[in-house]
Amino acid sequence: MKLKYGVFTGIILLLLLLSACAQATEPKASGSREQGTSQSTTAASNTSTSESEQSNADQVKVVQTEMGEITIPASPQRVVGLSVVYPELLYSLGIVPVAVQNYHEEFPKYLQEPFANTVKMGIAKTPDFEMILAANPDLILAPAWWSKKDYEQLSRIAPTVLLPEREEWPEELQDIAAVLGKEAEAKQVMADLEQHEKQGADKLHSLIGDETVLYVRVMEKEIILNGPNLSRGAFIHKKLGLKPLSNFPESEASLSISMEVLPEYDADHLIIQLDDNENPQIKKKYEELLSTSIWKNLKAVKENHVYLVGGKEWFNLGMAPLADNYVIDDIVAAFEEKN
Repeated sequence: MKLKYGVFTGIILLLLLLSACAQATEPKASGSREQGTSQSTTAASNTSTSESEQSNADQVKVVQTEMGEITIPASPQRVVGLSVVYPELLYSLGIVPVAVQNYHEEFPKYLQEPFANTVKMGIAKTPDFEMILAANPDLILAPAWWSKKDYEQLSRIAPTVLLPEREEWPEELQDIAAVLGKEAEAKQVMADLEQHEKQGADKLHSLIGDETVLYVRVMEKEIILNGPNLSRGAFIHKKLGLKPLSNFPESEASLSISMEVLPEYDADHLIIQLDDNENPQIKKKYEELLSTSIWKNLKAVKENHVYLVGGKEWFNLGMAPLADNYVIDDIVAAFEEKN
């Protein structure tokens, strides 16, 4: 019996020894367990971050609006802009809206890439409530003059801020910035544009000095001359310093004229904007103008000082910062090419 017990004990000890050796030769298994622990820690950290982000998204603030005090997200993530200038104003503040009003079928070049996933709702007397609802906004920005009648229905979709009607876009930008808590960004937008305007004005003056410039907009049914008192004309003549004609009526913001009247405003340089360079009727109207003796005898035409610009990229000129920045580069490039 003692012998059997001794053999049995020896076998047990041998098995224990082999088991210990096997464990010593399994570093990968140990490493696997450590990695699992690390992954668990990372997962816990990610969960904490996600909860923090959700907490930020859930934070709210109270803002004073046209309709009194309302509660909105402190950091809205899905904003709808119900004005053709709001898309630019929002983007200049670093926000890509999820849905917007749009006048042209496509966005201007400078918005096409960032707005690739932004829903275009077009223009109508009443907002497209179904499209707005489908965009799942957490904030709606709308001009009071257009959307006040629809405020109740819009508010059922998401918190809605009605913004006051303003004479100039910088005031609209400041209104939006105040709602979104982006006042510093708005100031930077204005400072950058002012610097760009100065650079553009200096360059243009070096090219043509005090020679006169007339800004002509060819539309589907009329020809418009934009003077210094209109936002568009003011940008050309006051911001960029291009000299207007002395006989342009000081009391008029713009003039709708017939082709026969054009020689009365015979400037040294003509900036010609087709209201929509893809509209066949507008293109036809411009081509008819080019074929007339009236056109061919204009001073700027004879000197090859006609600059065809614009299209939808100029639509918001004088009404939004991105359009203004685009136009500066467009005009400078056009004048550099011919002077």
